[in-house]
Amino acid sequence: MKQWTTGQDGIKNIKLEESKTPTETDLNDGQVLVKIGYVSLNYRDTEVCSGTYGHHASIEPGASLVPCSDMCGTVVASKSAQYESGTRVLSIFNQTHLSGQVTEQDLGSGLGLPLSGVLTQYRIFPDTGLVPAPSHLSDAEASTLPIAAVTAWTSLNHFQPMGQPISGKDRIVLLQGTGGVSIAGLQIAKALGLTTIITSSSDEKLKRAKELGADHTINYHTTADWDKKVLELMSGRGADVILETGGSQTLWKSFECVAFGGLISAIGYLSGKEDQPEKRFNVNVMALKRNVTLKGILNGPKDRFEEMLEIAYAEEKGIKPVVDRVFEFEEAKEALQYLESGSHFGKVVVRVA
Repeated sequence: MKQWTTGQDGIKNIKLEESKTPTETDLNDGQVLVKIGYVSLNYRDTEVCSGTYGHHASIEPGASLVPCSDMCGTVVASKSAQYESGTRVLSIFNQTHLSGQVTEQDLGSGLGLPLSGVLTQYRIFPDTGLVPAPSHLSDAEASTLPIAAVTAWTSLNHFQPMGQPISGKDRIVLLQGTGGVSIAGLQIAKALGLTTIITSSSDEKLKRAKELGADHTINYHTTADWDKKVLELMSGRGADVILETGGSQTLWKSFECVAFGGLISAIGYLSGKEDQPEKRFNVNVMALKRNVTLKGILNGPKDRFEEMLEIAYAEEKGIKPVVDRVFEFEEAKEALQYLESGSHFGKVVVRVA
């Protein structure tokens, strides 16, 4: 079989290599062999390949591994009572994170670092590390769910009881940017009947977000004080939940426009990992100012994934994940570079099979 590997020394240096194809004889009890059909890319994958993903990993820097964590595939051999051959399945990100708060030990089971990932034609999984793929979604669409959608679902519902998501137009959600997590968050929020505000530097992308149901859009290049605009749109109240993907250049503004008692779900750091000295602020003071919760979100457990599929991605909800572009397996390097450029709207996918 063929698989891509990275030495964590740059996207341009990833290699397409031949490797032994696993067979049924390689399976232990409770394991399945999956033929991988589609792989969805995440920003994390570009960092792993570039050697800049310096947290939540227990692998030697520069060590070679197969990158990527999100896939949709088909079981072709099974020693599991749960999955039989022919079953369409999705991977979960941290293979041991099945329920509750993520632990440091769970982070050692992350696909695509520190465990070998899914940018390969075949892979063996424990049956606990998979969920059934929704029958009404294509393989390409379903492959986008493990990180982007689960992260968005957890960001919106982290403090809600299982099976009781927040709902109603009086709940305001602010989504930063139009990447995979934010677009999934927009679609999920609309499926739950929430009011949404989304930001971007592109009017064209904001137009597409509007077509997906966004109630309000803000171009943060032409409206530099977008936090003030959020307050203006919401009559001074602010957003109940903010999907904070920007990091150093956006977090302080999120604190300024979150509703009293609201939640800032810290997901990413696309604008940088360290504040400029003149922009630094006292998080304690800002949190107390509006009684805010700042919660780091590292995806979500398997049971919340299953909950999301049952509630938000039920066929009657009509959500179709937004696939920006599909690359062929041999074009994986170009796909990662395209994702890194930030030109995408929604998810970037690689067709493996």
